[in-house]
Amino acid sequence: MRVATWNVNSIRARLPRLIAWLEAQEPDVVCLQETKCVDDEFPWDALSELGYEAVHHGQKTYNGVAILSKTPIEDVFRGFPDDAEDEQRRVIGGTIGGIQFLDLYVVNGEKVGSEKYERKLIWLERLVDFLASYYDLGTPLVVLGDFNITRDDRDVYDPERFRDKILCSGPEREFLEAILELGFVDLVREHYPQGGLYTWFDFRTRGFERGQGLRIDHVLATPPAARACVEVEVDLTERGQEKPSDHAPVIVTFDA
Repeated sequence: MRVATWNVNSIRARLPRLIAWLEAQEPDVVCLQETKCVDDEFPWDALSELGYEAVHHGQKTYNGVAILSKTPIEDVFRGFPDDAEDEQRRVIGGTIGGIQFLDLYVVNGEKVGSEKYERKLIWLERLVDFLASYYDLGTPLVVLGDFNITRDDRDVYDPERFRDKILCSGPEREFLEAILELGFVDLVREHYPQGGLYTWFDFRTRGFERGQGLRIDHVLATPPAARACVEVEVDLTERGQEKPSDHAPVIVTFDA
């Protein structure tokens, strides 16, 4: 089973790239973030023509998450159980081939100390509580998506430049470690312990062309799923295409 996570930064703007990528890579499961559309605008037919079933939790202009699968998606849920009706669309989950998947688009936070930053920390606390209470962490579970957090300095091209700044601050990283301490394995770090493998590159600074990136897209797995992981890849070729997302897809392969 080949599983990918990709922040597409608007599925309608990026649809030609997504279709070409799906045809080239043929992943079995894809978790998307920042679809930026309501359900009625989601490209159901185009994805169905490629053989993908899809579930979507959409929102106009902002946020939005989706799971695509070549096989049926069961036990689908959208959002946290205690979400308000107007909650931002950032969470979707389901079960595919006996593996549970949780697709996340974590709050960005904008700037350390801002109101949005405080909202991010509250959201992350809710996430940790949800993972601890909702799931049996002894079963195969993969939590993946755009976390908007670097795990440590190995995930930052210039650690001193980003010291204590958004995406790299101590409190954000502590919440990511709290998730790992529940029993999850960071699959990218497991396969590339030296770091230096980045998933996001800032358009504004031509970060991709300069090799200046951050690893903020993660694939975390419980031990039963992690033991089956045989390969991890960040598709930097896709990031270098014309009109790309600012994120590169992350692909992990499980040996069923």
